[in-house]
Amino acid sequence: MIVDARIFSVAPIKADQAANVTPGRARVYIEADVLALIRGAGALPARISYVAEIALDARGKLPKIKKQRVLLFARPVAARADQVQLTGLDSQIAWSADLDAQVRGITRDVLAADAPPAITGIGNAFHVPGSLPGEGETQVFVQTATGAPVSLQILRRPGEQTRWSVSLGDIVDNGAGPPKPATLLWYRLACGLPRELPAASLSPDEPDNAAAAREDYALVLRDLGPCT
Repeated sequence: MIVDARIFSVAPIKADQAANVTPGRARVYIEADVLALIRGAGALPARISYVAEIALDARGKLPKIKKQRVLLFARPVAARADQVQLTGLDSQIAWSADLDAQVRGITRDVLAADAPPAITGIGNAFHVPGSLPGEGETQVFVQTATGAPVSLQILRRPGEQTRWSVSLGDIVDNGAGPPKPATLLWYRLACGLPRELPAASLSPDEPDNAAAAREDYALVLRDLGPCT
């Protein structure tokens, strides 16, 4: 579940009751008022509680987070509707309008019927030279967890900046362009594509074209940036 909440109270948990706390953090028991349930299978009460490990400030002190608005990424606790369990150390994030909009947008994308699928590997890849020096097109067919077709197209034109696009579906759309950063499609590509084209995806009979395909694929990875 994803919860928009405001912290009502923070109670530090004593060291003898908080084993294996991450260095530089303090374990606390938090009560928070629910402002909105962005994603979840059922309703939540007006106030929930959970345990969190909060990063200490530069002085080694617990920061003041009471009344802070936060986004929580959590799972329900069996038989305790008023409690949740955070999914990880950084699953409580200070709220901002930009973060809220990003989270809601990604949530809509994940739940959509045409959500970009997880990437499992690379199928065939090939480069076709054009009629002019420096002209050509590379196509890379991406394997996905659902079997849904995904492909990359990289276009070279003499005197122009190399352009690339991603197509979801059987119809190639060279005008689609790259995905916007921090979207679900960007995440699928930046975090799912292998760091280089597998040798089995390229034809050994055309080494020059294979080298061009590798170069174009590397450009896609550079444009996507690191998986953060």
